Amino acid sequence: MRYVSTRGAAPPLGFSDVLLGGLAPDGGLYLPETWPPLPGSLGAAAGASTDPPTYQAVATEVMAPFVTPDIGREELAQLVTAAYATFDAPEVTPLTDLGEDLWLLELFHGPTLAFKDVALQLVGHLFERELSRRGDHITIVGATSGDTGSAAIEACRDREGIDIVILHPLGRTSEVQRRQMTTVTSANVHNVAIEGTFDDCQDLVKALFANDAFRTERNLSAVNSINWARVMAQIVYYVVAARRCRPDGSPVSFSVPTGNFGNVFAGWAAARMGVPVSQLVIGSNRNDVLPRWLATGRIRTGEVHATLSPSMDIAISSNHERLLFELSGRDGARVAELMAELRGEGEVTVPDEVMGPVRETWAAASFDDDATLAEIRRVYESSGQLVDPHTAVGLAAARACRTDPDVPMVALATAHPAKFPDAVAEATGLRPPLPERLADLFDRPEHYVVLPADETALVAHIDDVVAR
Repeated sequence: MRYVSTRGAAPPLGFSDVLLGGLAPDGGLYLPETWPPLPGSLGAAAGASTDPPTYQAVATEVMAPFVTPDIGREELAQLVTAAYATFDAPEVTPLTDLGEDLWLLELFHGPTLAFKDVALQLVGHLFERELSRRGDHITIVGATSGDTGSAAIEACRDREGIDIVILHPLGRTSEVQRRQMTTVTSANVHNVAIEGTFDDCQDLVKALFANDAFRTERNLSAVNSINWARVMAQIVYYVVAARRCRPDGSPVSFSVPTGNFGNVFAGWAAARMGVPVSQLVIGSNRNDVLPRWLATGRIRTGEVHATLSPSMDIAISSNHERLLFELSGRDGARVAELMAELRGEGEVTVPDEVMGPVRETWAAASFDDDATLAEIRRVYESSGQLVDPHTAVGLAAARACRTDPDVPMVALATAHPAKFPDAVAEATGLRPPLPERLADLFDRPEHYVVLPADETALVAHIDDVVAR
């Protein structure tokens, strides 16, 4: 398998180089040259099985084509087993029936209680394997709107050959999210609070990768969902959910609370590989750039509003570029023009001939904080289930956009409700407790620095804290 850039000007690479490189040198995002079909045992025509495969077995089968020939199937299976040994659910991603063929896919059973663990626990092992093989060192620089940071830190802490620098927007994450990052004492972990929004953090990361001298000197790598390995690992739970929900291989729909677009793009990729996806629903909060794009074809930057679902407080969704590449017939030069126009003009319009096919499968809806709280309350009163604000947005979007009640709808539960206790308590009167292993989180000392949204200041800080 080889990988190409969405902007068409970077040479194709193998999996290991894409893993460590993260962002392509031309500023694009990597995608596989071809989409491998699902193995026959997992495809829509596989039929029901009395002994369904484990999550780990499915993960190995789905991901093996993407890592060939860099990683053999047996070694990949060992890495997968090690990654998911840290999860507190035997199924890894349990599926809960909420009634009326609406299902909740619980993606928060990893060490940091968020869906990012599903990919990043594996990515940590992949990084360590490749760096050990090369005898190399990397500096990971990542931006987080809340959950990616803690999941990335947990995956990379104390690993040989890695320093990790995570940027978060000052005052724009939940306290639990922040403390899960800033209370880690590992010497290779460096937290930075940026005076700005998540988009400012994301822009700084992209600027560092565009700085060729610094990128080379520090051997920069990415752990955000711009890294293809993240998306690759997320494809797996769509395959698993579809088979668990409809063992006969009939169609399934998915609703995804969406910020940086990597999670829902993984659903599109699963469909491209053969999962029978009837509908993909985007759930957004007040920052509704993606629903507006689907309705009008326009992508427009704008003010980012702080909400109860901070992981979706984003104006520009990085992984959207991957879908635009696919919708544009994989025309990298055209995508590069679109991205340059968006950056220069603050707005770009995707042609109607591209948007038409998108609207046949995709739908989207946005919900403000009041609607989010109402959905948390409604879910609890109808099922006894507590959900976090992001999951609530996804559930509300599922109800609003579902077109066929005979097709099961799977809503992705992206975070444990205890990560957002204030919102859950406001909606239900119940304050969900953290798991025992995190019970003392609020007593642990924090370690982070505050910096302006300035590339020079960030470079100086990295030079100061990361050994050469």
